[in-house]
Amino acid sequence: MPELPPSIAQHYHERTKYDPETIAAKSKQLDWAEQPAPFKEYKIGASFNLKPYLKDASQESEADEDARWWHRLSNFLLCSYGLTAKVSTMDGSPLYLRSAPSAGGLYPAEVYLVSRGTQLPAGLYNYQSRTHSLIHFWDSHVWPALQTACFDSPVLENTQLAIVVTTVFFRSSWRYEDRAYRRIFLDTGHLLSNIELAAALNDYRPHLIGGFADEAINQLLYIDSEQEGAICVVALADLLDIEQNLPKFRTALPGNTTTDYPKLSDGQLLGYLHKATQIDSDTSGSDGWKIDEIEGQLEDKYNFPFCTKVSTVTPSIPWGVNLENLENTILKRRSTRSYTGASLSLGELLVLLDFTYQPHHYTDQGLDGSPDYFDLSLIETFLAVSGVNGLEAGCYYYAPKAQELRQIRFKNFRRELHYLCLGQELGRDAGVLLFHTADLKKAVGKYGDRVYRYLHMDAGHLGQRLNLAAIQLRLGVSGIAGFFDDKVNEVLGIPADEAVVYITTLGRPRS
Repeated sequence: MPELPPSIAQHYHERTKYDPETIAAKSKQLDWAEQPAPFKEYKIGASFNLKPYLKDASQESEADEDARWWHRLSNFLLCSYGLTAKVSTMDGSPLYLRSAPSAGGLYPAEVYLVSRGTQLPAGLYNYQSRTHSLIHFWDSHVWPALQTACFDSPVLENTQLAIVVTTVFFRSSWRYEDRAYRRIFLDTGHLLSNIELAAALNDYRPHLIGGFADEAINQLLYIDSEQEGAICVVALADLLDIEQNLPKFRTALPGNTTTDYPKLSDGQLLGYLHKATQIDSDTSGSDGWKIDEIEGQLEDKYNFPFCTKVSTVTPSIPWGVNLENLENTILKRRSTRSYTGASLSLGELLVLLDFTYQPHHYTDQGLDGSPDYFDLSLIETFLAVSGVNGLEAGCYYYAPKAQELRQIRFKNFRRELHYLCLGQELGRDAGVLLFHTADLKKAVGKYGDRVYRYLHMDAGHLGQRLNLAAIQLRLGVSGIAGFFDDKVNEVLGIPADEAVVYITTLGRPRS
């Protein structure tokens, strides 16, 4: 039986790979005067200032329930995507850093709130991170339209607030061109991780919706779909309202698989892929939102014979009373720019893995033991260990269900990692590099080309949990989305079917 041609997502992935022989020819000189602003402005709309509500209202009288409601929402948005610092760039202009990391500090994501009508009047809002405020730009009841666009997802039946994350494409493609599509969804994954944890801090529970009618959501928000597009919907359940304590539902719906597409020039790939991954109807029927129980029971994918196995069972990070250390960590998180090259301890590495992949170990601290992802069964993790005291250098597969590292290569790869990460010293000087991978053919077979979004958001979600755990341990951490794709598998011994989606570097930071 002849093999099917690659789908558009597979074609895009191949076309946007970095290769040592072509990367210099494809790179362009950036015109910094053209860099788009990372903030959206509205000329009309009522403004709701959230800054006064950052003061904790929990000590105020019970009668002031309204103030506590606003405090929770204000703090939630600050910890999800709020400004946390201002630094000066080389030309002296300010760069505003946010609680969620973004490749190149470009922040392509926009955050909208849809209110059913509670303390926040019904309608549409844009979160203005620069001023920590909400712009109420549409004031009618739009919740029924949101439900229809999300194919009547059960998580919207009793909830009163929803978040829609969009992306302004040019903010990222200005610098990263077609490959920006990967970074856009990794950045969104960082944001979704923050939303998950910030929700726990403020008595919310986010329910992800990855399957929705794209154009219907774009029209709902009054955005130009050529410039900006919806990429994720989140129903925000209020855990203080018993009717909003909902079970888990499926988060990812399948889309089309496109194998017949025109010859695309460089510069056309991003836009074409985004349109090809859109869906306009739900073909899964009434059972489409039910959780597949079998999926969660699957074994770890790789169990290499005769390999060295290291248990990763370890005590968990104590996040403090009312998770106060977690909130502080979210707000002070920074991406590390350089490492000393000094080794980590095995204990530190195990704790990082525990927080990232074993959320059920944290339920006694008030965190969600089973937070929403799109489909973690499609994501695998490999570690290149260069400097971990108590762990032999080499490449390991991480088996999260068995909670063990399984060694597949015996070598210190520092020099090779420097090369694989495009000569970035972060790759050379880190103690560990974690590679998030996926079998694209298998993933497309399950969800169609839309899975390309899910894979990158899930990888970014994991990467942000690693970020926060590392900062809490006073380690350095930084994500890398630019690397020589095929060379990674070849050098480290990662199976060829596993496409590298994201890299997280971990090391001792330079002071």
